[in-house]
This record gives sequence, structure tokens and C-alpha cells, in this order.
Amino acid sequence: MGTNQVTWIILTAIVVFIVIFAVAQYNRLIRLNISVTEAWAQIEVQLKRRTDLIPNLVETVKGYAKHEQSTFDAVVTARAKATTATTVADTAAADGMLTQALRGLLAVAEAYPDLKASANFIALQEELATTENKVAFSRQFYNDSVRLLNTAVKTIPSNFFAGFAKVSEREFYEVQDPQDHNAPKITF
Repeated sequence: MGTNQVTWIILTAIVVFIVIFAVAQYNRLIRLNISVTEAWAQIEVQLKRRTDLIPNLVETVKGYAKHEQSTFDAVVTARAKATTATTVADTAAADGMLTQALRGLLAVAEAYPDLKASANFIALQEELATTENKVAFSRQFYNDSVRLLNTAVKTIPSNFFAGFAKVSEREFYEVQDPQDHNAPKITF
């Protein structure tokens, strides 16, 4: 074998390695981006589930606490904002507002022993608590996915391929009120 052939084999191997490396980096960025999109969809699913529970909860409490209209209005307003939010920041703000309104609604329920003993109310409280746990998990999974993607977009060597893959940093899901990081306390 001549030196020209060895040189061509080495150059070909280097080019093949660079192509394989570039494809692997591109695919990794695409997978991370899809993971963030999927995680965001899970947040939306859980928030939708929670907003679907709210009318039943409000109606149940209304039956016992007819004079608490301002609390009901706050929950309805917060629910409306939660269902129309589109960006991560708007959704997080609406989520925090809805959690605060639900706290108020559950505080009203505390004043009515008959309501707290109602089987329907108890079932709704349990469903809400389960949903709140799923929302919290979905937030965590989304933020973990965003962290992985943002790290890849900012670090070498994958940052060289981010523009080519049309992948950029994504926004974290941050709830503004520290109390909103916890599920509402539900007592019987």
C-alpha cells in the first residue's frame, strides 16, 4: 500500500468519524427537544385535569356555603386564566393564581362540617390531591428535561449543532409564590 492510499484511508476515516459525530449530536439535540415538548404536554394534561375538577368542587361547596360568592368568583376567574394561558410563564402564573384560589375554596369548606363529611366532597378532595401530586411531578419532569436540553445547547460540542438542529434554550416552569410549590392542604 502506498502512502497516498494510507492518507486517503485515514482522511476517509476522519471524515466518516466527523459525520457520525455530527449526526449523533444533531439527533441528541432533537431527542432532548422532543422530550421537553412531551414534558410540557404532560403539564398541560394535568392542569387540564385539575381545571376539569374545579366546577364540580365549586358546585359541591356552593351547596353548603351560598354566601361565599367572592371565593367562588376567584376560583372561576383563576380557572378561566388557567385554561387560556399559552406560554410557560403565563401558564405558571395562572397555575399559581388557581392554586391560591383553591386554597381559599378549601378554607371555606373548613367552616362547614356537613360539607367536610359529604362523600362527594371527600371524593373530590382526594381526586384534587392526586391531581396536585401529578401536576407537581409533571413540573419536575418538565424542568429536568429543560435542564438537560439547555445544558446541551450551551455546552461544547453540542452547542455547535444547536443552530443547525434549530434547537434553542427553553424556559423553565417557575411558580412565583413559594407556597404554590406545595399541593393545597386538604383535611377531613
